[in-house]
Amino acid sequence: MQILKAGVLYFALAFGAGFVLGTVRILWLLPQFGERTAELMEAPLMLIVIIASARWVVRRLALPSHTTSRLGMGMIALCLLLTVEFTIVLWLRGLSMGEYLAARDPVAGAVYFALLAVFALMPLVVARK
Repeated sequence: MQILKAGVLYFALAFGAGFVLGTVRILWLLPQFGERTAELMEAPLMLIVIIASARWVVRRLALPSHTTSRLGMGMIALCLLLTVEFTIVLWLRGLSMGEYLAARDPVAGAVYFALLAVFALMPLVVARK
């Protein structure tokens, strides 16, 4: 149950920050710099959010340093994030999964997918004793 709670909290923190940063990106950065640059400008900030969120949740909930606990937290958070991304977000944008993937910039898309992997694995990396 603690792993589930940690995964949900980790997801909520990252998704909340991503929602705010995504709004800033779309409203202010995208018109100024274009899609690729705006997404690449957002990526380092999301990396900081991922690291800080994972570290805070692991410490706050005193999650055991077992690989299964930490990886479980990351996988739960990733599944929640992808579920929201591929249902609600695509529905709001009026896109199918194929359209979404085809519309991704190759460079910014690769960075985004790499950040998803980092997001899933970060609880395993942070707060090691």
